Amino acid sequence: MSKIAFIAPDKQLFLQGKKIIHELGLEDKVDVYLARLKRAIKLAKRLEKEDVDVIVCRGGTARLIMESDIRVPVVEIAITGQDIAQVFHESKKRTGLNNPRVSILAFKNMAYDIEVLSTILDVKLAIHPLDRIEDIPSKIEQLTKTDVDIVVGGIKTVILAAKKGFRTLRISSGDFSIRAAFLEAQQILLGRKIEKERAQEFKALVDYSIQGIISINHEQFIKVFNPAAERLLNVSAKEMVGQKISSVLSFISIEECLIEGKESIGQIAKLANKWMMFNHAPIIVDKKIIGAIITFQDVTRIQEMEAKIRNEVLLKKFHAKYQFSDIAGISSEMMETKRMAKQIALVDTTVLISGESGTGKELFAQSIHNSSQRKNGPFVAINCAALPPNLLESELFGYVEGAFTGATKKGKPGLFEMAHKGTIFLDEISEMDQYGQSRLLRVLQEKQVMRLGDDKYLPVDVRIVAATNKNLFEQIQKGHFRQDLFYRLKVLTVNLPPLRKRNGDIIYLAQHFLEHYRKLYLKQIDITQKAYEKLHQYNWPGNIRELMYFIERLVVIAKENLITEHEIGKYFDEVEFGLGEYDLTENTPSPSEEDIIISALAQCNSNITRTAKLLGIDRSTLYRKLRNYKIEVKKSY
Repeated sequence: MSKIAFIAPDKQLFLQGKKIIHELGLEDKVDVYLARLKRAIKLAKRLEKEDVDVIVCRGGTARLIMESDIRVPVVEIAITGQDIAQVFHESKKRTGLNNPRVSILAFKNMAYDIEVLSTILDVKLAIHPLDRIEDIPSKIEQLTKTDVDIVVGGIKTVILAAKKGFRTLRISSGDFSIRAAFLEAQQILLGRKIEKERAQEFKALVDYSIQGIISINHEQFIKVFNPAAERLLNVSAKEMVGQKISSVLSFISIEECLIEGKESIGQIAKLANKWMMFNHAPIIVDKKIIGAIITFQDVTRIQEMEAKIRNEVLLKKFHAKYQFSDIAGISSEMMETKRMAKQIALVDTTVLISGESGTGKELFAQSIHNSSQRKNGPFVAINCAALPPNLLESELFGYVEGAFTGATKKGKPGLFEMAHKGTIFLDEISEMDQYGQSRLLRVLQEKQVMRLGDDKYLPVDVRIVAATNKNLFEQIQKGHFRQDLFYRLKVLTVNLPPLRKRNGDIIYLAQHFLEHYRKLYLKQIDITQKAYEKLHQYNWPGNIRELMYFIERLVVIAKENLITEHEIGKYFDEVEFGLGEYDLTENTPSPSEEDIIISALAQCNSNITRTAKLLGIDRSTLYRKLRNYKIEVKKSY
């Protein structure tokens, strides 16, 4: 089926059209038909269903097709001045008169400029305009032979006039007009193709959108109702298209949108058992509002997608969020440590960060990454003390399918692979077992890893930043840490000073944390200068983490708006389980420490994170102490 249909109302135009189509090389694009008036309208309606894009026609037949309900562009073969001049010339020849009396029966689209030409060519012209086909017989009946020398018109006019005994002449189109019509049809065809492509793109967007989409016209009747709208509202599009929008979304006030073009974003409503979020906006064509579009989606789904995206960012994207500017401190010790770390960040080699628990080793690791040439790569962190040796090995190096019982299908890449072109942070490296240390040493030497159960190596480009809160040299002496690995790691070192050795930072950080937690918990609490001095006198064995948790606890539970040194002493004394007397960081365990940990676990329902926070230590330290005391953690629900 061709995309252009040429409907010729008479055989002469039919043959003329075929000749022009051949000359233009349009045989594969144009189908030619012979039909006129009512038969042509029926044909056009059939062609519309067969997806024809353009109809080319002439005269009254063209006008009738255009006035019908057919939604296909019609290109009319124009009756030009040249064609009319030819008619008048032929009229003189046929009648043998210099000033013939010519009566033209023509639809309005055929009678342009006729009177001007008749005057110029000295023809006595009478025009009988036609509105309908049915007008032709009555118009001919009004003619008399004494007043008319020749009747001019279309094929039906010519046939009926000839039966009445009149001389007749059919209006015909020249090749120029026919050629121009086909060229115009080609341009329309191209435009329709572009229009259809855009319509299909829009339909695909609408049909496959996860949002419900409803389009309405200016009278609020539904024109589009996509599959997501069917699913969310539990009604079919077939039922809803053509209905008023109020029949399905009665609560939506759309009048302002259709009259003033006002948008509405984020309207929440409950339909059946679902909470939905609705938006609507006007559809504007040529600065005129012709309708509106309404979009909506399930609020629960939005929340689920948001959570999924957040989890992917946190768990899979391995993003380092801290910079050196985030590390608070004004002491000369900290300023010098940050200066050295910034210099070390610029050199792409292994770094060993040492310091007591709570001194901010991971903050420094992330800051080094973000100041290095690898800042656009991943930052992958793992605490070597938090996992048993076999699990730590599979996490670091990955595994192939069938490597061990419970291994997932298709295997799993290790953290070294995930850190490719970035940084891997190995916290508490001293807790890694001897076999894990030997595998890590090979990665440092060969720059490649082998997954568990595999027989081939994978090259990796990774910067290793390791951290420890123990003296690794002492661990070597005890046989707990490999000496060759120690020297491989100790290429560049950053030693973080404990809080008690950072002159002026205790008060500065206490003020910093107080401001943070006042905003977080909306509390108006201040601390006196003497109270700050009291904080300065404390040893802070848990370092910055212990100070931070203490200030947070103070803001949460303090009844007073002004904390004095007396209240500071009181809250030190009231630390749960008498922890003020003991050091649960890295010092030698006190005799009652095991009971304190068991009690803290019981109070926190065996939640490791909450227990560690309560005790003022980090999770890895708590895990290590649980292993040391052989305390079994049982979850209670």
